[in-house]
Amino acid sequence: MLRLIVVLFIFALSLDALSDSQIVKRANDFMKSSNKSNHFRAYNDYKNLYLRSIMSEDNSLRIISLKGIVNSGKKLHIDTSSYKNELNDLKLHDPQATKKIKQTKTHIKQKTITVNSSHKLQSINFQGDELILSFDKKLKSKQVNYFTLYDPKKQQYKYVFDIHASMLIQSKTLRKEGIKRIKLAQYKPNTIRLVIQNNSKLKINFKKKAELLIVKIKHSLKTKKTKVRIPLRLDRNKIIVIDAGHGGKDPGAIGYKKYQEKVVVFQVARELRQILKSRGYKVYMTRNRDKYVKLSERTKYANKKNADIFVSVHANAVAKKNAHKVQGIECYFLSKSKSSKAKKVAAKENSSDLSDMNFYGKQSFLNTLNSHNIVASNKLAIDLQRGMLGSLKKSYKNVHDGGVREGPFWVLVGAQMPSVLVEIGFMTHPSEAKRLVSSKYQKKIAHGLGNGIERYFLNSK
Repeated sequence: MLRLIVVLFIFALSLDALSDSQIVKRANDFMKSSNKSNHFRAYNDYKNLYLRSIMSEDNSLRIISLKGIVNSGKKLHIDTSSYKNELNDLKLHDPQATKKIKQTKTHIKQKTITVNSSHKLQSINFQGDELILSFDKKLKSKQVNYFTLYDPKKQQYKYVFDIHASMLIQSKTLRKEGIKRIKLAQYKPNTIRLVIQNNSKLKINFKKKAELLIVKIKHSLKTKKTKVRIPLRLDRNKIIVIDAGHGGKDPGAIGYKKYQEKVVVFQVARELRQILKSRGYKVYMTRNRDKYVKLSERTKYANKKNADIFVSVHANAVAKKNAHKVQGIECYFLSKSKSSKAKKVAAKENSSDLSDMNFYGKQSFLNTLNSHNIVASNKLAIDLQRGMLGSLKKSYKNVHDGGVREGPFWVLVGAQMPSVLVEIGFMTHPSEAKRLVSSKYQKKIAHGLGNGIERYFLNSK
């Protein structure tokens, strides 16, 4: 508690050294941050400005500070209703306040542009791997502060240089092949901030040479090597059979612009195989090319390989009149479902092989259902659905969640392991069909399915 009081006391003293416009700018900058501590700093700044406005009888500053208190208080869940009422009364009784605020804001902008520093940045450019900043005077020994930041969630590296100098030009974003972002801006009235941002680790060296600051940037080869290598884990000692739906004489759904289901699902299945193999799993496919495979042969193949799970990849379709309305991804597991939607989807997927439907009579079909596998298949379907949604929603808008359902799918009948049929989207929906034929989207789906499979095995332990 004592430490907090001391910090606040020092913070209050530092305010006296700054003008109103500088404090307003600082508070506004704090509010742009997503950090809660910065919102608290902004709240304190606005409170101090509010006290100053009362002492100086400056209504324009008072309105700015009250607005700041209300906005920052809202983010911090602080009750600022009394300040909000005062703000409304002040606006009502001082109609000239809005004009004064605009004048104050213009004054603030003008003051922040006119920075006062003994060193001025003259130019910045790349020479090979070296970023060279040229100043009008020789740089002093303690004029450059350098530090690094790493965000584990975003897996992002930031290399930050704070240089005690000023630039009379606007903020500048530089481009360099192999580096995500380089930005230079006037961070504070007497401080330039240079930020080099990248998703992989960089090797940064810098030196001061008279009026020059030379920053050498190199990629860390060590990081690249370790990124490629994927360690094997005990829970990856599993066998997976991937079934690309339809094939050969059976094109599956014919969708928007005559896109064929058999082509799309084969491409996704192939991507999924590569992802799972790279993670250490043993993976087989029911078809490795565009050929027709009977439905009953697909699960027989999975049984023969002693697979731990069976995943059948398909794409959905509806009648032309509903093509623009129906979209989304769904997962199905085998069950004697009474759902009308499940029956419609099952009818579409079962129609390719009538001989299988005759082979599996109704009684035979019911006898094949194993309660243990139904529960496990349900869990697998949930994990696959979550995996796909999680992967796609990071990069695409309007990804519709069709949910996890049960249905009588002949391709899953006879499987002696947990088995799921995945509908990766609707070939008949114009925008979704365009996504389904793009390699980027296919990779995202495959990545999501791979993550779902990993989650299933991890939870099954």
